[in-house]
Amino acid sequence: MQKLPIGTDDFGEIRKNNKHYIDKTLLIKDFIENGDEVTLITRPRRFGKTLNMTMLREFFDITKDSRDIFEGLAIMDTEYAGQINTRPVIYLSLKNCADRTPRGLLEEIGEVILAEYWRYHKIIESEADRTEKTYFRFFEVYEYLLNKNIRETALKSSIMLLTQTLHEYYKTKPLLLIDEYDTPVLCAEEHGFRDDLKLFFSGLFGSALKGNESLHQALLSGIQRIAKESIFSQLNNVRVYTVVDRKYSQYFGFTEPEVKTLLECHGLKLDEEVKNKYDGYLFGNFEIYNPWSVLCYADTGELGNYWINTSTNHLIHKSIAETAQPFRDKFEQLIKNNEVAVSVDLQCSFAEMQNAGTLWGLLVNSGYITVVSVEIADILMRVRIPNGEVGYELSKILLGADNAAVGGLHLMFNYLIRKDTDRFLEIYRDIVLSCTSYYDAKENAYHMLFLGMCLTLRNIYKVESNIEAGYGRSDITMTSKTKGNPHIIVEFKEGEDINALKGEALQQILDKKYYAKLDGEILCIGLAHNKKQCATESVLISNRAV
Repeated sequence: MQKLPIGTDDFGEIRKNNKHYIDKTLLIKDFIENGDEVTLITRPRRFGKTLNMTMLREFFDITKDSRDIFEGLAIMDTEYAGQINTRPVIYLSLKNCADRTPRGLLEEIGEVILAEYWRYHKIIESEADRTEKTYFRFFEVYEYLLNKNIRETALKSSIMLLTQTLHEYYKTKPLLLIDEYDTPVLCAEEHGFRDDLKLFFSGLFGSALKGNESLHQALLSGIQRIAKESIFSQLNNVRVYTVVDRKYSQYFGFTEPEVKTLLECHGLKLDEEVKNKYDGYLFGNFEIYNPWSVLCYADTGELGNYWINTSTNHLIHKSIAETAQPFRDKFEQLIKNNEVAVSVDLQCSFAEMQNAGTLWGLLVNSGYITVVSVEIADILMRVRIPNGEVGYELSKILLGADNAAVGGLHLMFNYLIRKDTDRFLEIYRDIVLSCTSYYDAKENAYHMLFLGMCLTLRNIYKVESNIEAGYGRSDITMTSKTKGNPHIIVEFKEGEDINALKGEALQQILDKKYYAKLDGEILCIGLAHNKKQCATESVLISNRAV
């Protein structure tokens, strides 16, 4: 049994240490054949972007001999196998460039660029004519970077200068790979100094990628696409592949056959529980599983919540809290119905143009929702919450609670499933008191608050809101997917006399027979609220569905 590459996203290290690798090397073939001058592929964090970027680096890098680590992989059976190790490669990973200050962020970007300058400096130092203009400037910028003498003008042109130097030295144009290009942009946005670095980002990316005659091809990865406005206004030569595009769709994340084979290799089965927990993404025309979570599950055998998208949590939480009512209404429909048709803008970065369309685009690109179908190209898309794990992560953002408080949801619902409504109410009260969701500011919002909590139950319950049942519509119906667990119906009332209202809510369930279509044990709960106060009254009944 091969070791799993948990925490390892470097292709060379995985192959040299004989760790389990799912072959995605035909991405190289597609990249060569597409021939785009500048390519941007947007995918959520931890979906294999860095692994694929380092795979491309290992394949093309002229300074290496990589045939051994590509032996037996699909790319070596194509006509492009002869292109291995034939081109200089500049590899820049900006995923850790997230300092809270402009100066600190520039220094971190400088450190990343310095690593490539240092690598090639060692190679060309003895042969380069330092008096020749390109080499002279190369060594000059190298000294700036080495001494952390941050000169913004020099730093802006440093990537372009490196491509020119390598082109001149190797007599062949280099390949430029920039992994997680948008991390520093998101960081600058989060900490309020994006405008301060606007010209810097424009110059850094623009000079390297637009009209650079020394560049062969460039591939960028990130969460969001490059906007045509603002800091990326110079870049009109970028071909963008988002999650709705078919090209490259199978190379990021695991397909179902890949997951089945991986789990079988580690003594596990691909069953409905695994599928409900980690599946649900649709990239292009491929059904995709979260690769990080599947690897962690294969390693531990435990169906845990492994995925977290920390790089966009703050931005999404802040944006949802501040967005206009039309977005909130659609978002509530998504939580209630699990699917909704919305205008999704994947053509601009939310950091550049903040509106409802780009916020939906950020949610899609970040992995919190997935596109089910495109109703009208580039305008209207049907989206859904992909799986139970994302539901848990999304519930933390919706509730505005910390990990400990949201972790209490499991205990709270455990008591509910065990029909211990007293202990359920104790934890529910604590969560309501600590919750800082935008729902708190709205009247009659407890229904939505509870639905947000129910996102953590997607694996074991089908949660529906306002569905026709009996002689009316129930507020929330939770249909058990697991034998032995009761079905649950919750009706809400809001007002000052919560002790009276809880009984009215319960009686409404019974009088209107909201349980009519359910078979087996049903826990009926009346839940009354008055601001941060709440009370429950419940009864357990048995029913034979009609």
